[in-house]
Formats: sequence, structure tokens, C-alpha cells
Amino acid sequence: MTTGAIVGLVFGIIGALIIGIVIGFVIAKNVFKKQIKENPPITESQIRAMYSQMGRKPSEQQVKQIMAIFKRQASK
Repeated sequence: MTTGAIVGLVFGIIGALIIGIVIGFVIAKNVFKKQIKENPPITESQIRAMYSQMGRKPSEQQVKQIMAIFKRQASK
């Protein structure tokens, strides 16, 4: 093999690796966002349980405010 063929082969392998990493990252990011949207990290019942463990009964407004905060942070 000539020097030019070896250099071309090396650049081809490196290019394929970089493209594979970029595509893998984009796919993983989209799958992760979809999973978070379908299965949120916290639910309203979990918020109510947290308040009851602190000895408080949360109002519906407090629960909605906390859910809004989590949703706002998830969209960032």
C-alpha cells in the first residue's frame, strides 16, 4: 500500500468514528428527552407525600406551583 492509501484509510476511520459519535449523541439525547416526558421524575402524589412527611397538608395551589417549577426546569 502506498502512503496516500494509508493516510486516506486513517482519515476515513477517524471521520467515521466522529460521525458515529455525533449520531449516537443525538439519538441518545432524543430518547432521554422522550423518556423524561413520558415518565416525569416527580408526580403530584409524590409532592403531597413529601408535604405530609413534613407534617403539612399542601393546598392544590402549592402542588401546582411545584409541578410548574419542575416542568419549567425540565424544558431548559
